[in-house]
Order: sequence, then C-alpha cells, then structure tokens
Amino acid sequence: MEEFLKFITKHLVDQPHLVTLLQEEKDGKMVFTLKVAEQDVGKVIGKKGRTAQALRTLLAAVAAKEGKRAILEIAD
Repeated sequence: MEEFLKFITKHLVDQPHLVTLLQEEKDGKMVFTLKVAEQDVGKVIGKKGRTAQALRTLLAAVAAKEGKRAILEIAD
C-alpha cells in the first residue's frame, strides 16, 4: 500500500523528491500521512478535494484486497 501511494503521488507533484509518507497503525487501521512540498499540496488535494478523494478510494481498494483498512491524511 505504501509503495502504491508513493508511486501515484510522485507522478502528481512537481517535486517528487520531497514526497514522504508516514505509516502507523491506530485502532486496527493503517493510517498514512502524506507530506509534499508546500506548492504541491493543491495538486494532491485537487479541485474540491476530488484528487484526494480519488487517492483515498484507491487506497481503500488496495487495503481491502489485503483484508485491511486504511486511511489517508494529507499534512499541510
């Protein structure tokens, strides 16, 4: 799941070398915190949050395939 998110995010932003993804487990769910360059935050969130919602949907699908639950948080 982590590599999947990094792959997609690095292709969305202008500065892929600044993409970091922190992973921790809370209440039986995997929580991913995504950090990108300040000028790339808008690209990851998208208009009306559509890109962020699409990332969350894809993450949920990959997690479900592995029998897990996952949450994506975007740090600003």
